[in-house]
Amino acid sequence: MMTIRKANERGHADHGWLNSYHTFSFANYHDPQWMGFRDLRVINDDTVAAGAGFGQHPHRDMEIISYVLEGALEHKDSMGNGRIIKPGEFQYIAAGTGVLHSEYNPSKKDPVHFLQIWIQPDKAGAKPAYGEKAYSSAEPGRLNLVASKSGREGSLTINQDTDLWLAKFSNGEALTHELRPGRHAWIHVAEGNVELNGQRLTAGDGVAVSEESKLELAGQGKAQVLLFDLRSEEHTSELQ
Repeated sequence: MMTIRKANERGHADHGWLNSYHTFSFANYHDPQWMGFRDLRVINDDTVAAGAGFGQHPHRDMEIISYVLEGALEHKDSMGNGRIIKPGEFQYIAAGTGVLHSEYNPSKKDPVHFLQIWIQPDKAGAKPAYGEKAYSSAEPGRLNLVASKSGREGSLTINQDTDLWLAKFSNGEALTHELRPGRHAWIHVAEGNVELNGQRLTAGDGVAVSEESKLELAGQGKAQVLLFDLRSEEHTSELQ
């Protein structure tokens, strides 16, 4: 079963310095039908104006992943990390017992476009952690494991039984991902146009997948897709 969440159905907030589209309920946008999917809680499609950003603020007990699509994002946190994240790079924060961080656009003229992702952790009170992975030169037409519970294949180790995969397409490549029995998936089209099991999708579209054994993805020109392979249990911890 596949349930498509079209890009134009998402929540939207335009703050001038920040233009944000919410796949799931977030801040002042609330939709009881879209509170998240399994352990996936937030996918915000954010564009931040030049010289603007999110000032220092706290989080706890949340797995936070950012993926930069265009521009640059300057990160600082209370763990002592400071870094400028560029297109094709993922940033990971395990907020755990508590983290302060800021995200800022260092450019004086260009916006930064990135995805902000929150995943419910499998336990509260984990030790805060930070990590990065770069996929700017990832080969089109294959799945790249970005994050996993075990940290296998050199992926980021996160506090949840969730596999996050990145697929890039350049000219009609196709690939297949098999879901183990009882697993679910969320597909987010980060860029361009793709087909998922014959259904045409465009940038910003999301798809909830349950009771399917095989996902077949085909690119329609240049495109990027995030695939979340999720456990069957519902999350139970509170959003922070």
